Amino acid sequence: MRDQLEKFSPAGFYVALRVGFSFPEEEVNQLPENWVEFYTTRGLVVHDPVMKWVYGNLGVSRMSEITLPDPHQIRAKAIAFGLNYGAVISVMTPSDRGRRSYGLFFRDDRDFVDPDLNALHGIVKQLHSGTADEPGLTAAEIEALKMQASGLRLKQIAGQLSISESAVKARLNNAKRKLGAKTLTQASSIASSRRLI
Repeated sequence: MRDQLEKFSPAGFYVALRVGFSFPEEEVNQLPENWVEFYTTRGLVVHDPVMKWVYGNLGVSRMSEITLPDPHQIRAKAIAFGLNYGAVISVMTPSDRGRRSYGLFFRDDRDFVDPDLNALHGIVKQLHSGTADEPGLTAAEIEALKMQASGLRLKQIAGQLSISESAVKARLNNAKRKLGAKTLTQASSIASSRRLI
């Protein structure tokens, strides 16, 4: 799934799955770090017309077609960071009890065409329902992640498992990659939300 999202969104993307009161159960952030820092430190989320669209609509839209006011010029600022063309998807079903998933997708070369939008919508719907075919964690990866989440250091994990530190690192990095996490803390959080650890 991640490869497909990267193919459709070469400038970056952000997917938040099953957002409850305010936090997603899972998220994948492949946006440029400088944009994330700029956006976050200025608290732009509360002014972003795209986010207002996400919580007021279901379906798909090109960001250029969102007509909500943008007094903080967030789209223009995103373009300055190479996020020239954007698409947004918002998914929720009546049985979700208010929990929605959404994705923000960006290109720097051209606007999104209908087949792109249809494919991205299908991917977000699959991820939202949890039916996406993602590589599962091995028992060894789960064990190493569980130990790391409990506060043990690499050396301690290696000692308890009677393996090398590099083998522990490999297990943890594989778990992180499979879960789509940037950090081990995020990997642990995702694994916990999926009741893997």
